[in-house]
Amino acid sequence: MSLKILVAEDNADIANLLRLYLEKEGWNVILAKDGEEAVTAFRKQKPDLALLDIMMPKKDGREVCAEIRRESKMPIIMVTAKGEISDKVACFEIGADDYIVKPFDMKEVILRIRAVVRRAGVEEGAKHVEYEGIVVDLDSYTLILGGREVDAPPKEIELLYFFASNPDTVFTRDQLLDQVWGYDYFGDTRTIDVHVKRLREKLEGISDKWSLRTVWGVGYKFEVKEK
Repeated sequence: MSLKILVAEDNADIANLLRLYLEKEGWNVILAKDGEEAVTAFRKQKPDLALLDIMMPKKDGREVCAEIRRESKMPIIMVTAKGEISDKVACFEIGADDYIVKPFDMKEVILRIRAVVRRAGVEEGAKHVEYEGIVVDLDSYTLILGGREVDAPPKEIELLYFFASNPDTVFTRDQLLDQVWGYDYFGDTRTIDVHVKRLREKLEGISDKWSLRTVWGVGYKFEVKEK
């Protein structure tokens, strides 16, 4: 599937450079020179991912990110000229999935885009996995257990989707942080334990054909006895 990427950048040289390299990857690029154009393009053209410069006229990247987040869970990467920890944390707090610091290397941009869309399942044609008694759908961020939709935070759904998409594979806590939270996540491995505990509470008694198992001394795996 060819990605459709919204690039919101008021510097024409940078915007054209991004378009050149992203199109070389076979991706479709939508350019917006200010925040208002970015919001309009998002609503009309339904991109798969947005690359938003923070400093833009009319509406800055933070405002655009907040507006998109109210309507969509699509991946958002912020582009900032500041690399301090507080600036990076602020990007995540407004709903971004990742950030890139200027000046950037285009190889890094492409790798970060690939990492974000992989975590979000955007390039996978199917963002839906199911086993007996369980359906996890990342398109709609829904979790159905025993035929009933269950409320769950987005990160729990993403974590369960990742587990269920890789059955019988053991993952360390660090690997799970990298794959689900992103390698720049500012937290510790206890985050994984908390989310797994909450998932187990929801999954208890649903089926004996699969389980979310602890592999002592290593991490966790989604063990399937019979699909």
